[in-house]
Amino acid sequence: MRILSLIFLVLFSTSVTAHKSSDSYLSVDVEKSEISLRWDIALQDLQNVMNLDLNGDRNIQWSELKQTKESVFAYSLARLQLSSSTNQCQIIPGNIKVNQRSDGHYVVLYAHATCDVEIEMLSIHYELFFDVDVQHRGLLKLVSNGVESSFAFSPEVSRKSFDFEKSYTGDSFFRFLSEGVWHIWIGFDHILFLLSLLLPAVLFQYQKKWQGIDSFPYALMEVIKIVTAFTIAHSLTLSLVMMGAISLPVMWVESVIAFSVIIAAANNLRPFVTKKRWILGFVFGLIHGFGFANVLSELELSNNTLFATLLGFNVGVELGQLAIVLVFMPIAYLLRNGWFYQNIVFKLGSVSIASLGFIWLIERTI
Repeated sequence: MRILSLIFLVLFSTSVTAHKSSDSYLSVDVEKSEISLRWDIALQDLQNVMNLDLNGDRNIQWSELKQTKESVFAYSLARLQLSSSTNQCQIIPGNIKVNQRSDGHYVVLYAHATCDVEIEMLSIHYELFFDVDVQHRGLLKLVSNGVESSFAFSPEVSRKSFDFEKSYTGDSFFRFLSEGVWHIWIGFDHILFLLSLLLPAVLFQYQKKWQGIDSFPYALMEVIKIVTAFTIAHSLTLSLVMMGAISLPVMWVESVIAFSVIIAAANNLRPFVTKKRWILGFVFGLIHGFGFANVLSELELSNNTLFATLLGFNVGVELGQLAIVLVFMPIAYLLRNGWFYQNIVFKLGSVSIASLGFIWLIERTI
């Protein structure tokens, strides 16, 4: 019933948003008893919890950031703890800079910490923004003795200990697998695009009227084609972006994703692609892949860590999609011949999805 609930959410909500989630990028480099930190935090995220715009002109200047440097460090470092196997390491603030990333400006905090003894195990406790944004993620790149690890902190998983005698490739895979599932479930634009393609899978047109299909295996095969095409396409671009082979501006990508939602939903109302809807899934799946890649591309991981992280995240996305299909198909097939499905779920649902996509398109292009 979650799929139908989502459709009703679209029908009766005017405030559903879909955009790149809040992330920060924490790089930790350990050398014996010394720790070097670089922490990239979105300027807008900081502005949401503290006043950086001192003159109120809605434009944070470098001079304003320098004046608030101590407050920024105090707020951020109070929400990050580093501990060796014996005691907590004191983090000492350093320089502050501004960096332009694909989705906007980030404050770059540099700091270092010294522990009493050579660090063999490091425990990281991350709590930035979790009290105000449950969707925030802290993406970690940890390097010790040339060995790299990656991790994602969330409100549910805010602590992680690293034993530098062990490999954490498996941990990276499973952690980012869960992040892939989470990402598809909070990505309303991705879900609604996929749903728009799935809604007519249990119907066929006869004399310009929609009717319920008789064969469940036939409908299932149509869904398999659509999901497979979408999966291949977004996996391809996700991999290419993560390997640095291609990149596109986030604003452009997010706008085209919104446009894809409109096209997929409009096709249900005035069909221009009928027998091969998997083509829509593949073409726009290429663009959705860029949207998925925005979560990981800024981590700048090396090849070994990149493979485990990318594979885990991609598998998680596919599992999230599979859950949607497994819930949707039996319910849709059961209701396909009824007035409720054909008029409320399919027709009115498609109108609502197209309308929401249009709102997103306007928001992302102005």
